[in-house]
Amino acid sequence: MILIANSGSTRCDWRILNGDQVAESFITVGFNPYFHHEGVISNTLQQHYQIIDHADSIEYLFFYGAGCSDKKYRILIERALQAVFKKAKIYVDHDLTAAAFSTYENRLSITCILGTGSNSCSFDGDIVREQVPALDFILGDEGSASHFGKRLLRDYLYDLLPEELSLELFEKYRLSKDEIIENVYRKPYPNVYLASFMPFIIEKSKDEYLSPIIREGLKEFLEIHVCSFPDYSDVKTHFIGSVSHAFQDELKSLSSELNIDMGKVIQYPIDNLVDYHIKYHYPKLAKLNNK
Repeated sequence: MILIANSGSTRCDWRILNGDQVAESFITVGFNPYFHHEGVISNTLQQHYQIIDHADSIEYLFFYGAGCSDKKYRILIERALQAVFKKAKIYVDHDLTAAAFSTYENRLSITCILGTGSNSCSFDGDIVREQVPALDFILGDEGSASHFGKRLLRDYLYDLLPEELSLELFEKYRLSKDEIIENVYRKPYPNVYLASFMPFIIEKSKDEYLSPIIREGLKEFLEIHVCSFPDYSDVKTHFIGSVSHAFQDELKSLSSELNIDMGKVIQYPIDNLVDYHIKYHYPKLAKLNNK
């Protein structure tokens, strides 16, 4: 059996394939090697019965994760997975690669991730290319959930939010400055904490104060991460992730302004990723197994 996983910093989708059929589907927390240690990852996985029940039956595991662009972090994830899936041949790659695979239509295109974090790449069926680096939630992640969460909390603490909006935010989360500082600067996974305010932002996205902030953040992302590609206006640009899904109308409007040819919007790309593997990776595995 083959196991395919696609992980952001918040959520990881898993599919177990028996032949070309999905035998099991489940969700765990997301794993990012920038924030999660090897032992934490393997221990967390061992607490999920679907994983333990099938661990010894997995022959190949394809894991695509946020933070896995660097070799040392891929190795960290691989070791954590190998401790659980002891008999599997494990391949670890970036979640950006999974995004590119999941939107591939047999032609060059650009694919963007807008979820907890943000990123972009182009893919021609052979090579996944990044035009600008992903700088994570402190220096980058424009247009992401962590980006908007940071802006919301900053304006809340500076008393810049309209009174009614500020009151609603307080009543929902009972926020204090000390609590926010503790979660952002002292506790682990500050990017996930910042992104946790996205449901409130989506709910209030038509608010006169928040609406231009959302457009500003998305436009900044498009200008930096899409318009930097040569001839970007000549290819389709696809969007992956929860923020892409929530603000697809805004993305469509901004894409038109910037001469971006908007393509697919996919909230959870795991099933498209499975389809890609069946179509393109299965033939390669068959050749390897027949040697």
